Amino acid sequence: MSSETTTQSPDRSRKPRIAVVFGGRSSEHAISVVTAGAVMGAIDRTKYDVLPIGITTDGRWALTADDPERMAIDGRTLPSVAELDRSPDGAVVLPVDPASREVVYTEPGAVPKALGEVDVVFPVLHGPYGEDGTLQGMLELSGIPYVGAGVLASAVGQDKEYMKRVFISYGLPVGPYEVVRPREWQADPAAARKKIVDFAGEHGWPLFVKPARAGSSMGITKVDDIAGLDDAIAEAQRHDPKIIVESLLRGREIECGVLELEDGPRASLPAEIPPVTAHDFYDFEAKYIDSAAGIVPAPLTPEQTARVQELAVQAFDAVSCEGLVRADFFLTEDGEFVINEINTMPGFTPISMYPRMWQESGMSYPELVDALVQAALRRSTGLR
Repeated sequence: MSSETTTQSPDRSRKPRIAVVFGGRSSEHAISVVTAGAVMGAIDRTKYDVLPIGITTDGRWALTADDPERMAIDGRTLPSVAELDRSPDGAVVLPVDPASREVVYTEPGAVPKALGEVDVVFPVLHGPYGEDGTLQGMLELSGIPYVGAGVLASAVGQDKEYMKRVFISYGLPVGPYEVVRPREWQADPAAARKKIVDFAGEHGWPLFVKPARAGSSMGITKVDDIAGLDDAIAEAQRHDPKIIVESLLRGREIECGVLELEDGPRASLPAEIPPVTAHDFYDFEAKYIDSAAGIVPAPLTPEQTARVQELAVQAFDAVSCEGLVRADFFLTEDGEFVINEINTMPGFTPISMYPRMWQESGMSYPELVDALVQAALRRSTGLR
């Protein structure tokens, strides 16, 4: 691919078409479907056409129903692309030629059917095979603009180890952590386990054992002592063969959204995640099933608010992000902010913190979705 950027103006005789791509092969499949439903419900249909494309858990791109109501969590039942699939025998194919944005639908033994040109892709995939730079790379090759971070920022933002390494290189405050790679487990499981035990000996119990490349609090275990360590390791490895171990930081959990506007990235009012009494920590069920409520705006001093907003934008710039980021911090007992991680495609469910923070900052949900689409349309693909 040449170093030239690819710019193709949309056909002004029609409304711009947004392909909302969701689902995917990661353990966050269901949350991606929920997020897509919320986004599709907020898109102004008088301004844009919408093409819903769901990726099944086995990786097939499916033409799905445009039915946001069926994409919500029902009690404790999570939705899936399979339930929305209108094309169980066919597949949606994006163009591989940057000169064309024509999306087609193919079925065995049938002539491919053109679905029209796509002007921007809104990928609401969470986790590996979508949020990690893989989809972004394909869209760069196709020459189709897309919402959110590019290839590098997506990959760094998905891998907690390299995310922290970048933050440290930019002077951002990061808590103690240790990484155990798949090769270490394969070569000497006892030594790999001892590495974690030694980390606990240095920084104390409890600690958190996490998949290095997963989100939505999937596979995370709070480990109070050595008796629970092996089960925690097994649970993390169920999601990712590389795990990361973090020490417990005592303090308040603070989040801040960053949005790319025409004049650059801007931070929202921050939110606070209060202690959740029914859960050990802010885990998957607390976030999405039991609807743990965050406090927006966070009860911080003006100086603390300004500081966390500054750090959030610095994190956005450090990873070369585009579009949006949710930055998660701890406000420690000594009054310092420590960045835990960023999320380059944070949840957009009705209870998600990112849209709630922007709503309190004066931007409604539909306005937020439109701002992200407009930011994507302003950008070219290729090097920039």
